[in-house]
Amino acid sequence: MEQHEQPFVLAVTSNEPLWAVLDGRWGQPHAKAIADHIPADAWRRLSAGEGAKGPRWYDWTRVRLARLQLTAEERRWDHWLLVRRSRSDPTDLAYYVVFAPARTTLRTLARVAGQRWRIEQSFALAKGEIGLDHYEVRRWDGWYRHMTLAMFALAYLAVLRAHLQAQQEAQQTPPPRHAQTETAKGGSISSRSI
Repeated sequence: MEQHEQPFVLAVTSNEPLWAVLDGRWGQPHAKAIADHIPADAWRRLSAGEGAKGPRWYDWTRVRLARLQLTAEERRWDHWLLVRRSRSDPTDLAYYVVFAPARTTLRTLARVAGQRWRIEQSFALAKGEIGLDHYEVRRWDGWYRHMTLAMFALAYLAVLRAHLQAQQEAQQTPPPRHAQTETAKGGSISSRSI
């Protein structure tokens, strides 16, 4: 993906070895060891996106990973270890390896890492609503057909839900002020006159 300049945010475990300079030495410390050396003032509180109960707030930071960058073209991109810390339990950390343009902000990285929750919610919905996980196939092409039809059904339901939600919001919106005046005078209003 890096050769095609495709940015990514990849969740990794705490024992993932990463190339970094730690305590002045080049090596492959684990993600947790790198995170343990992050100063207290390096954390920023940012939202990972909307959740079921509103914004999902976490503390975030990033550490530049070591990379052999030889050309000016390669220096436009960078690697980081992105770390998310729970507000309620500061020992609860999540780790991500990032490859992105060098000028990418921490806020953008946090937002992209937060998309994982939305994707997991979509898969849980697909399993519950349309039976994404209810397949009994023995060959790849049968599995592929099932997945394609299941995802198409989920997309159809999402569009249908969006249309219904828009209709409900339109019904709850009061008519324009001039329409209320005409109705009060006893006149009828068609949808074309609004």
